[in-house]
Amino acid sequence: MYNLLEKTIDLGDGRSITIETGKLAKQADGSVVVRMGRTMLLATVVSAKEAKEDIDFLPLSVEYKEKFASLGRFPGGFMKREARPSDYEILIARLVDRALRPLFPDDYRAETFVTVNLISADKDIMPDSLAGLAASAALTISDIPFSGPISEVRVGRINGKFKINPTFSDLENSDIDIVVGATVDNIIMVEGEMKEVSESEMLEAIQFAHQSIKEQCRAQLELFKMTGNPQKRSYEPEPVDEELKEKIFKETYDKVLAVARKKISSKHKRADAFEEVKESFLSQFTEEDEINESLVNNYFHDVEKEAVRFMILNDGIRLDGRKPEEIRPIWCEIDCLPAAHGSALFTRGETQSLTTVTLGTKLDEKVIDEVLLQGTEKFVLHYNFPPFSTGDARPARGVSRREVGHGNLAHRAIKGMVPGNSDNPYAIRVVSDILESNGSSSMATVCAGTMALMDAGIKIKKPVSGIAMGLISDPDTGKFAILSDILGDEDHLGDMDFKVTGTAEGITAAQMDIKIEGLSYEVLGKALEQARIGRLHILEKMVETIPEPRPSLKPHAPRIVQITIPKDMIGPLIGPGGKVIQEIQNDTGSTIIVEEINNQGIVDVFADNKESIEAALKRINAIVEVPEIGKIYKGRVKSIVPFGAFVEILPGKDGLLHISEIEWQRLDTVDSVLKEGQEIEVKLIDIDERTGKFKLSRKVLLPKPQGKYSKHHNKRPHRE
Repeated sequence: MYNLLEKTIDLGDGRSITIETGKLAKQADGSVVVRMGRTMLLATVVSAKEAKEDIDFLPLSVEYKEKFASLGRFPGGFMKREARPSDYEILIARLVDRALRPLFPDDYRAETFVTVNLISADKDIMPDSLAGLAASAALTISDIPFSGPISEVRVGRINGKFKINPTFSDLENSDIDIVVGATVDNIIMVEGEMKEVSESEMLEAIQFAHQSIKEQCRAQLELFKMTGNPQKRSYEPEPVDEELKEKIFKETYDKVLAVARKKISSKHKRADAFEEVKESFLSQFTEEDEINESLVNNYFHDVEKEAVRFMILNDGIRLDGRKPEEIRPIWCEIDCLPAAHGSALFTRGETQSLTTVTLGTKLDEKVIDEVLLQGTEKFVLHYNFPPFSTGDARPARGVSRREVGHGNLAHRAIKGMVPGNSDNPYAIRVVSDILESNGSSSMATVCAGTMALMDAGIKIKKPVSGIAMGLISDPDTGKFAILSDILGDEDHLGDMDFKVTGTAEGITAAQMDIKIEGLSYEVLGKALEQARIGRLHILEKMVETIPEPRPSLKPHAPRIVQITIPKDMIGPLIGPGGKVIQEIQNDTGSTIIVEEINNQGIVDVFADNKESIEAALKRINAIVEVPEIGKIYKGRVKSIVPFGAFVEILPGKDGLLHISEIEWQRLDTVDSVLKEGQEIEVKLIDIDERTGKFKLSRKVLLPKPQGKYSKHHNKRPHRE
């Protein structure tokens, strides 16, 4: 019924990865199952036989989906089924997409769908590091045009030693966590976070990853040979009009180069100037000429790309007039939104981020309920990219995958500098709204987010800045230019987009996409060093605006006071059905959260004013307080009996005030002196060692009459 073929990759430390095909999903153009331990990924690829008309890009769609059944779990929610992709699944799909997309033919226009499903899971194995391998293997054994194979691996450094595809538990002790995508010959993609490592250490991690990737690529090629599949399918390339192409280059190149050399700083004015050149060329044609404007646009784009790259490589000048290593003017502002808990505005050239910080309680933490990841996230960062930021007249429809990806990069850049639970009781939400965009808005988010946190009074360990680097290279001449703080046009027309974030001491996160073959580690090392210099320059501008976190929260920011109580006091504080804690919250206007951590009760008291917190703490301390012999308490008479009264000295803690301890004189009845509900001061004079009952006295707090009563005067027996 099926012909199972498989190839095993030895990771060299007792672990292995197996790629198999021929058993599952055989009607797809290509399908494989990648297995590591009990973790299994099914990857399928399907590409349309014909391209859609009037499409000038590759319509590639990559989906990554984790099935809850893979770990024997039910999905959450009312419907109890997998719904839209989670942020985590979107991020993994983007990692795979970025590594695959450059390796399709430039003129391939058929709709192509890559789907990777997690069908079996191991709690400690990270399946995302296998997704790129699975997708590439499915493409490699198919007849879809693809210049792979590629693979992706995760690299961790545990106790100073690099490890390929570390486990979840490994990463708890790792100072490097990056995913690297590459072919046998070239690095294509890097993304990850680090704990302030140096540029050389990051480069070493990339090189270590590449060695393993080479082995995984060779295994895919061997599996392809085992299938005996025919050569890649032929397809109809987009039409080429050599005469029109030559005419456009001849008539527009010098004009485009002249526009580029005008050093126009405004993105829109520069685009209008280029558009005028194209419109001038088109004006010579009439409707009868039936000119193909789509081809004109494509060829004119090629002219623009070649002219701009020539100017940068030969003149050493960029589109806005800067030198390669020069950074655009920067201005910053904090506390720009007076009602927010923290806010900052960061502007670099034509890129601007308005970022806010909001402080909340444990109840505001992000809940994570995914197949392999459960729990809460105390620090979240959201990135919004509205159409007006680029002057586009279109509606905003939900959160895009790009927004999820850029927000995740900024989150990874900053999160290591946010104080831990012991130093920060708050849930923190950072929101970056991009108001203008012309290159590197995610890095502007890192800078604005750092300043907004300091403006809010969060004691971050160190400020973090970020910069986006670019590359223009000519393989024929060997010339290259590394560009600091790239523009949107330089990203689009260049060979590399490399984002690096970090403190003054080292790198905290990075994201790199390389669009050309043969980028040497030497060039990559120079780019990292130039990025370090640029990052420190930006950091200086930020520190000029706010050198350190505010000494305290803003007056209108909510406060949290955290106290520790004995574990056995958690129940009394909460009360039956939550009655006690709800009463305290209602009476004081506070929010109280109780957790058991490390065999202790951790209590967070949250309110927007000092009085509410103090009132709540007074009630809580009264409940959890351990009565002390000799201490005076203000209690309430709960009930009266013939032999005395029971007085509540602390919430839920009653003691007996014997009739002989009420007053110095002998009493016939208790209610002649005390009434139920009456507040009196009493002293705890003893605690029964056997029963734990409290013995109280009121008379010892009253003046003792002189001579009228002997010390045995009240010692007559009372019936109980």
